[in-house]
Amino acid sequence: MLKNKTDNQNLRQRLHNVIPGGAHTYSRGDDQFPENAPALLDRGKGAYVWDTEGRRYLDYGMALRSVTIGYADDRVNAAALDAMNRGVGLTRASMIELEAAERLCDLIPGAEMVKFAKNGSNVTTAAAKIARAYTGRRYICVPRQHPFFSFDDWFIGTTPVKRGVLADHSATTLVFDYNDIASLQALFDAHPGEIAGVMLEPATHITPCPTGACQAEWPEKPGCHCGAPDFLHLVRDLTRRNDALLIFDEMITGFRWHLKGAQHFFGVEPDLMTFGKAMANGFALAAVAGKREYMQVGSIDVPGMERTFLLSSTHGGEMTALAAFLTASRICEEEDVPAHLWAYGASLRDGLGTLAADHGLADHFVLEGPAVALNYVTRGADGAPSAEMRTLFSQEMIRQGVLMPWISLAQAHGAEELDLTLRAADKAFEIYAKALEDGPAAHLNGPAVKPVFRPTN
Repeated sequence: MLKNKTDNQNLRQRLHNVIPGGAHTYSRGDDQFPENAPALLDRGKGAYVWDTEGRRYLDYGMALRSVTIGYADDRVNAAALDAMNRGVGLTRASMIELEAAERLCDLIPGAEMVKFAKNGSNVTTAAAKIARAYTGRRYICVPRQHPFFSFDDWFIGTTPVKRGVLADHSATTLVFDYNDIASLQALFDAHPGEIAGVMLEPATHITPCPTGACQAEWPEKPGCHCGAPDFLHLVRDLTRRNDALLIFDEMITGFRWHLKGAQHFFGVEPDLMTFGKAMANGFALAAVAGKREYMQVGSIDVPGMERTFLLSSTHGGEMTALAAFLTASRICEEEDVPAHLWAYGASLRDGLGTLAADHGLADHFVLEGPAVALNYVTRGADGAPSAEMRTLFSQEMIRQGVLMPWISLAQAHGAEELDLTLRAADKAFEIYAKALEDGPAAHLNGPAVKPVFRPTN
C-alpha cells in the first residue's frame, strides 16, 4: 500500500461511509483504478481534471465517455445556464423539449419519435418494453460480449452479479455471440415467434466482421471488406424475417463514430435506438428513439389504443440538459468533432504502438479496435491478458499526470495532449518492461483492478 497517503486519498473512507460503492456508478469505484489514482476529483476543464489538492491530470476517462467536446465547454455551459434561468423544468412540456426532439429526429434518419430520460438504463429498458409491447412477444436477445445495457433485472440477471435480481425477469433475456450470426439464428430457431427484439451495440472495439479480418482496415473504411457478409446487415435481415425489432444501443457510438450515429456509419437502420453519454457533452440526458410505428405504443393521442406505460420522468425534460444537447450537437456538426476523434485516435494509436515496440513490448501492450474506439490490452510475461499489468500501466501513467483507465477521446485532446501522453507512456513502458522480468507485484502500489461484474467483492 502507499505510504503517507494524501488527504485526497483519505477521503475514500468518507465516501464509502455514505455512498454504497463509494460512487454512483461502479465504473468509478476504487476497484477500477490503481492505488495512486485520485480518490475524488474537484473539477474538469477541456481534457484535464483536478483532484481536491489541486493536482492536474490529463484525462482519458472523459466522465465515462460522456464528454466528447471537453469538460466545462463555455458554449455548452452558456446554453445550459440560459435554460436554467428560464426555469429548468416547467409544469407542462417546454419549448426546448420540442426543439430537442425535432433536432434529434432531423439528425438521425431512423428517428421519427423520441423520449428523453436521464440515464441509459432507463431508455434501453424502455426500448425493450416497446419491442415487447409492439410484438406481444417475450424475449430480448443481447450479445454476451457487450458489457452493459441496463441496471434493471432483465439485463443484470445475465451477469454474474445476481443478488437481489428477480430470476423471472432475467429469464426473458437470451444471450448470443456478437459477429456469430449462427448463434443468433439458433435463438430464433429455439424460440419461434417468441423473440420481440435484438439489442446490441453496433460496434465497440470489436467491429462487425464475422471473420475479424477487417480490423486492419480501420479507420480507412467502414464495414466488412474480407468477403464475408457484414454482421450488422445479417442481423438486420434476420430480425426482419422473424418480425422482431432491431435495437441499436448507441450510448457510446452515438455522436462519436459519426454525427448521425454508428448506424449511419455502417449503413444499417435499426427500428429503435438509444443514445446518451456524448449527446449533451456530459449533461445528464439519454434518449430512446425510433420509427413512429413502434414508438407510438407510448402515445396518448390514438383513441382506443391499448396503453403502454413507457417512460414517465419528472426530469426527462429538464431544460438545461436539452439546451446542452442542442448546442453540443451543433458544435459536433459544424466543427466535425467525430473527424477529430478519428484523427487523434489514429495518432495516439501509432504513437503508443511505436513506443511499445521501442521498449520491446509490442506483444505485451496491444491496441485493439478502430481509432475512434481504442482499447488497450496488457499482457503478462506468459502472453496472457493481465489485470496486474493493466493496473501497473495505469499507475505509472498517473504518476506522470495522465489518467488513462481506458481510452475515451474528446475534441479537447490536441497536439499538446498527445505529446504529454506519449512522454508519460515512454516512462510507463520502462517500468512495464521491468515488471515483465521480475513480476508486477514488485512494482504495484496496491491491488490490481477487478472486473465490475463479479459475484463477490
